[in-house]
Amino acid sequence: MDDAQTDHLKAYGLTYRAIQAGLKAEWLLNYRGGSFLIPDLDALRRDAALNGIRTEPVDSAMTAVRGEIEANNMDAVPLEKAPKIAVYAPPNAAPWDDAVTMALQYAGIQFTKIWDAEVVDGTLRDYDWLHLHHEDFTGQYSKFFLIYSGMSWLAEMVQRNSEMARRLNFATVPDLKKAVARGIRSYVDNGGFLFAMCTATETIDLALAAQAVDIAATFADGTPIDPDADAKLDWTKTFAFTGAHIETNPLVASFSDIDGHQVNGGARRQPLGAFKLFNFSAKIDPVPTMLVQNHRQVIPDFYGLTTSFTRDHLKPGVTIMGDEEGAPWVKYIHGDLGKGTWTFFGGHDPEDPQHQIGDPATDLSLHPHSPGYRLILNNVLFPAAKKKELKT
Repeated sequence: MDDAQTDHLKAYGLTYRAIQAGLKAEWLLNYRGGSFLIPDLDALRRDAALNGIRTEPVDSAMTAVRGEIEANNMDAVPLEKAPKIAVYAPPNAAPWDDAVTMALQYAGIQFTKIWDAEVVDGTLRDYDWLHLHHEDFTGQYSKFFLIYSGMSWLAEMVQRNSEMARRLNFATVPDLKKAVARGIRSYVDNGGFLFAMCTATETIDLALAAQAVDIAATFADGTPIDPDADAKLDWTKTFAFTGAHIETNPLVASFSDIDGHQVNGGARRQPLGAFKLFNFSAKIDPVPTMLVQNHRQVIPDFYGLTTSFTRDHLKPGVTIMGDEEGAPWVKYIHGDLGKGTWTFFGGHDPEDPQHQIGDPATDLSLHPHSPGYRLILNNVLFPAAKKKELKT
């Protein structure tokens, strides 16, 4: 998985399919970019050749490889069970709505789309790994009314969400989304793996903090959010953030001051830079080490409605895995909740840095070595790893 690899992204799919077939596999952390060790079988060779994936036989060199791993900041982690994957998305979600869906499809990894009903009725517990992306859990439709009022896709979004709220016996869409946020939190607390990007990272924590207060502006008549909302928020149940300020003006599109770039505030206030992945101890901290495996340590940044996370609003104990040196924000974070874990990755699409609504879907065949998409796929394989105790 170093620069010799011909298709980094599809290599994850090959490894996933090997595990899914019940074969033994290992993730060689920090060895040649985080390589995978899988059985040398004709079926896997054909799979690799068909998908343009570079493989190398290591039988005769395995003793030397094990010795190198033992002597350096590396480790070999067994991959035991292919996780059952769910992607939270409405039925009409467009391709540009979700980089993770595109990554899974390109890599050839099976997944199931679920939405609010499956969370509320408990079906979510049937899955090991859940992804959230371009969803506003405050129930304000990402405040798209301010710019896209009258667009057919926005009207359809409102209709689908309103119908779902009625079907599930919730008075309003914000009430439904708060319940869904609670359901997702319970899923993680009971052992689920959560990965979120873009708007979902910020808004699910806002929904969890606002269980006792309405933080959804009324666009029809311009009614603002409760000006005392900040004082009524309870941050004890959130995943990552604390002490944020809610944007109470319905004519300002940002949700809060969690996003350091404030992309949703009407102007891209901060230029894009690059973020650097942290170097963790593979033998002591295998979890964050798995999540940062890459052939690049410095990665170009990319916008999303939530692009980054202000350092001042991170809860104690949150693990920062990638940030921009000297910046007041971070890009890539991780934490534990109960028996499960969560990972938040700011931005929308690693290979569409500006990202505008209506852009064509990213063609990943043009980006088979994308380090940003590798971070996404690290999270997909992470639940397959045999668990070791996290020391720090």
